Amino acid sequence: MHLDHIVFNAVDVEKMIEFYSEILGLPTERLDEYRSGKAPFPSLRINDATIIDLFPKQMWQGKSHSGPGHENLNHFCLALSQEQWQELLRRLEAGRVPVEEGPVTRWGARGDGTSIYFRDPENNLIEAKFYAAT
Repeated sequence: MHLDHIVFNAVDVEKMIEFYSEILGLPTERLDEYRSGKAPFPSLRINDATIIDLFPKQMWQGKSHSGPGHENLNHFCLALSQEQWQELLRRLEAGRVPVEEGPVTRWGARGDGTSIYFRDPENNLIEAKFYAAT
């Protein structure tokens, strides 16, 4: 089993695309198709097996199974190499994205790692972690 995708109910899809592609460095998928109306939502690729989908308001607003967009998600965690993690810290600083907590040691899927916590433009909490080489 592995994580296939995460879905965010986005208020401002373009701002979310900018943050996840420029700050986190994730490549976009179906962005041109979304912008031209051929796809209902764009995605961002975390790795070959995992994506983030960004649902625009018309897909979630007013539907009983979803709240206003963010209340059901505490945070999600992205695992990076130490080099990628350090580069992310530089992009966060350059983009004036505050780190709310960290670096701190936190438990994850592969044991203890070093984490930071920060928020995207719609206030979703993101943990970015690296595991020490063993």
